[in-house]
Amino acid sequence: MIPLTLAEVAEATGGTLADTSDPTIRVTGPVVHDSRLVTPGALFVAVAGEHVDGHDYAARAVAESGAAAVLASRPVGVPAVVVDDVLDALARLAHAVTERLTDTTVVALTGSTGKTSTKDLIAQVLRTKGRTEYTEGSFNNEIGFPLTALKAQQDTEFLVLEMGARGKGHIAELCAITPPRIGLVINVGTAHLGEFGSREGIAQAKGEMVESLTAEGVAVLNGDDPLVRAMASRTVARVVYFGEAEDADVRAADVRLDAAGRASFTLSTRSGSAPVALQLYGEHHVANALAAAAVATECGMDVADIAAALGTAGSLSKWRMELTERSDGVTVINDAYNANPDSMRAALRALAAIGGRGPQGRRTWAVLGEMRELGEESFAEHDAVGRLAVRLNIAQLVAVGGREAACMELGARNEGSWGEESVLVPDADSAIELLREQVRPGDVVLVKASRSVGLEKVAAALLAEPLSAGEASS
Repeated sequence: MIPLTLAEVAEATGGTLADTSDPTIRVTGPVVHDSRLVTPGALFVAVAGEHVDGHDYAARAVAESGAAAVLASRPVGVPAVVVDDVLDALARLAHAVTERLTDTTVVALTGSTGKTSTKDLIAQVLRTKGRTEYTEGSFNNEIGFPLTALKAQQDTEFLVLEMGARGKGHIAELCAITPPRIGLVINVGTAHLGEFGSREGIAQAKGEMVESLTAEGVAVLNGDDPLVRAMASRTVARVVYFGEAEDADVRAADVRLDAAGRASFTLSTRSGSAPVALQLYGEHHVANALAAAAVATECGMDVADIAAALGTAGSLSKWRMELTERSDGVTVINDAYNANPDSMRAALRALAAIGGRGPQGRRTWAVLGEMRELGEESFAEHDAVGRLAVRLNIAQLVAVGGREAACMELGARNEGSWGEESVLVPDADSAIELLREQVRPGDVVLVKASRSVGLEKVAAALLAEPLSAGEASS
């Protein structure tokens, strides 16, 4: 964070000083809400959670870890700025600090799926041009968003912020904290249907991004998604499209996949074209790369430099299409961080591409858990995922969980799965036991589910297994 005195922090947050008579104490380190991350000069934000109250760790953060002060809702016995609402004060502080970033381009992005992967690509491309701060992982809520903004320094050229939405008005609130100059909407899908009721409701919420832009800003929109394209009428900013549409400003031509499921294509912009070979797995990353290229173009990068940066970019966030090959040739694709119908379809297509087709193809496993927050569409969407697995010739489907997982497995059977090509198991431990018995050298195993299902446990168990049972018994 830009160094501030406690007096300046108090002014920005509307707070008062407690347990100190020195308003000139300077916060020179990061702003953190986890006491384990406190370093000398930091500002520790005491968040009162459901199970843990940060105020209980405040004294230790200052006395033992060297924090300059605490942002708290009550006096804590060490230098503190006391406020009525800690999260509201954190947002106010982020707003005040980013207002001082006169030479920083703020990029904000949202979408139903692919937000984190796209954000990672944007960050990796832009940091080849200048100092870039960005959201780590999916730290995109009312805590993570301002904490990310507060990482910026005076010499930060680009601040890349991912925005999630729990409901109507949430993205507007985040944009008010740190107004973006470039606002990107990746897509409108079916994630969180249970909260928003319809894709149109999701689009209404996501479109708050472009409504926040000024006439000097740029709205980067997916030209292939009708609900996103329609957002052009909701902004006064200049509009840039990416996608396959003929009028797209940033497009991909000659898309092809290699044997590992990695895409290469020709990146075309209004100023020229260049070849790109992605290191990420799955054709769905082409759209993510186009979105990143569109943002980078608006940040002043030329097409050759963008293409080169995209070609070396990897995943900065865990459990997102992490591909690891065991010593016995089993390939594990850990995509267990989260799931919705759109990302499930993309992951299954990537699995099919990596496994290959025909007599030389590898046996593919889809270990899929339930997708949460889909509301009334939940059973139909799980059924559709099971059917798609069969249409893509995925060899083995392991559905993990309760009623929704049962719908997925039944969808596969109704589509033509037979025998033990699809199976329903109740939990991760049961899936692990089955896989240890049946996975053979050379198999490709995809693991994916909503975050709360916790299927990363399955991927970890597979990667800890040096020898498959199938090989041991042969």
